[in-house]
Amino acid sequence: MTGAVIKLPRGSKLLIATHNEGKLKEFKALFEPFGLELVSAGELGLPEPEETGVTFIENARLKAHAAAKASGIISMADDSGLCVEALDGKPGIHTARWAGPSRDFNVGMARVEEELNMVGANSPAKRKGSFNATLCLALPDGQDMIFAGTAEGTLVWPPVGDLGFGFDPTFMPDGFDITFGQMPAHEKHSWTPGKPGLSHRAKAFAQMVEACCDI
Repeated sequence: MTGAVIKLPRGSKLLIATHNEGKLKEFKALFEPFGLELVSAGELGLPEPEETGVTFIENARLKAHAAAKASGIISMADDSGLCVEALDGKPGIHTARWAGPSRDFNVGMARVEEELNMVGANSPAKRKGSFNATLCLALPDGQDMIFAGTAEGTLVWPPVGDLGFGFDPTFMPDGFDITFGQMPAHEKHSWTPGKPGLSHRAKAFAQMVEACCDI
């Protein structure tokens, strides 16, 4: 159910509906200026719901509402992924699954590269893709707000950089000659009101805090 206007004044408690330590670290850094008390689904021992949606929005909603209902706390979930043009938008909502059951993103990056080679995507023009992030902020009563951001770029090989997480070392954002894996967090995520950050998550986050937080 949509239609809510959810506010997060300083001192509010917010549950980040994730068990992914890399994603949690990014959100803690993003939220630091806003004086919120953050807790994660992993810290509370909440189960991870099965992601049965067919879009980023559906899966973000599923995770946020499951966490809010189980905890009684305003919850925020992120569903994000890498969409590669030459692979018809894959891996998309299945990005994490491409990393295998152990969530080894070296495996996932190698699979993307293998499939690009299989379709003859061997030049930068044929290796375009985007990172996409959808945030759902949900109340325990079932109301929510949705925010989305996209970062366009090119897939490179071999992976470069050990910053960030996931597929960052193979993604070179448009206008740059380094990968997300080489960028410090402040360069990738920093923003000011009216000027969102570079990353997909930062762009979605900027929309959310401008609508919901004390800035």
